[in-house]
Amino acid sequence: MYDYLIVGAGLSGAIFAYEANKRGKKVKVIDKRDHIGGNIYCQSVEGINVHKYGAHIFHTSNKKVWEYVNQFAEFNNYINSPIANYQGHLYNLPFNMNTFYALWGTKTPQEVKDKIAEQTTHMQDVEPKNLEEQAIKLIGMDVYEKLIKGYTEKQWGRSATELPPFIIKRLPVRLTYDNNYFNDRYQGIPIGGYNVIIEKLLEGIEVELNTDFFADRENLEASATKIVFTGMIDQFFDYKFGELEYRSLRFEHEILDQENHQGNAVVNYTERD
Repeated sequence: MYDYLIVGAGLSGAIFAYEANKRGKKVKVIDKRDHIGGNIYCQSVEGINVHKYGAHIFHTSNKKVWEYVNQFAEFNNYINSPIANYQGHLYNLPFNMNTFYALWGTKTPQEVKDKIAEQTTHMQDVEPKNLEEQAIKLIGMDVYEKLIKGYTEKQWGRSATELPPFIIKRLPVRLTYDNNYFNDRYQGIPIGGYNVIIEKLLEGIEVELNTDFFADRENLEASATKIVFTGMIDQFFDYKFGELEYRSLRFEHEILDQENHQGNAVVNYTERD
């Protein structure tokens, strides 16, 4: 009998297993996939650590958290500074003075404030009914049309007028020339990939892959005093409270015979097609 059965060998499950094991608890980790790491799993492709399920950049302002993860891996100094490509025109992200200069030629924070006010005034007394109205109310038509609309619709597979407004509660606007996507003090990607961290966390712990919790739920639940479940919570309750709507992304990898294809680690193509 295990003290804990942890369902999911991603970061949350692995950290819980590590801490419980350190405290003398008997734990077992299972995962339905054929690898550990969950969505931060990395594959080596042509000597590059590729994040199979999309790029994950670790960032935090909590010094204790930063020191904790650094005991398992050394982090590089990667700073996420994406670029948006709209009809061949390039814009810095997140929205900052560089972005607004490229859009409008504005050079001062006050000019930007005036431009945004000009494009949002008609929406101030409107209660947004969908994401499109919410975005226009927050940032205006130019930014919405060029940098939000198409990209958001591609991610969700639905028109912005069909998406609820709460998806965009706020849009960060920086009135400085700062292309750093995150505001956190600490940021980076582990050298060698996230697998290095997960492997160290799970060292000496029983791990069983290719194991679907729901395919043998009764027996698995009986094998431990407590279950730590890190998967989809609506599935755990057999959807009796309803089914949550998850954004679903498909990742396609292409290897190019080029040393440097686009000049930046992240380029968002913000047109719908």
